[in-house]
Amino acid sequence: MTFREFFIRYMMPKVEWKRVLRYLLYLLLCLIAQTMLLSRTRIAGICPYALPAAAVAVGMFEGPVAGVLYSLLLGFFADMAFVENTVLFTVMFPLLAFATGFVAQFFINRRFFAFMGAAVLGLLITAFGQMLHTSTMDGFSAVMIRTVLLQTLWSLPLAALAYIFPAKWSSYAPATKGEK
Repeated sequence: MTFREFFIRYMMPKVEWKRVLRYLLYLLLCLIAQTMLLSRTRIAGICPYALPAAAVAVGMFEGPVAGVLYSLLLGFFADMAFVENTVLFTVMFPLLAFATGFVAQFFINRRFFAFMGAAVLGLLITAFGQMLHTSTMDGFSAVMIRTVLLQTLWSLPLAALAYIFPAKWSSYAPATKGEK
């Protein structure tokens, strides 16, 4: 039996291709919304940033391994879209997805408030990563901390929106009334 035959027989049926395509489309739409709409929407000179919340959502609802794979792709394309970052998002998003997926698998539930807590941490970590990257290039200023906090605050409504579709598609989604 060749590797190709083995792969087709044993590995292909286990992949739910509809779910993979849903998540890829979801992350593509998040990336398009971030680059075309949100990067031009400034509140007090600060753009909201939704991509860390999307990475956290995928990690929480698909588990650490699938979350890392999806978030790696998201981070790669986010780094290509935002040229000021070299590999920041390619490294940051898979780490966020893995950490969230691991914690959600063993310690926290997959409900909205737990997700929002993880999303706030993900947004803060990403904003601090951007701040450290900028401070190494241009020098540190105390205004950067205010920018980190405001960017996190402006991104919270988008984080709530990032919860909707992964929670609906997840196999971990809580049972509704009448389901068991």
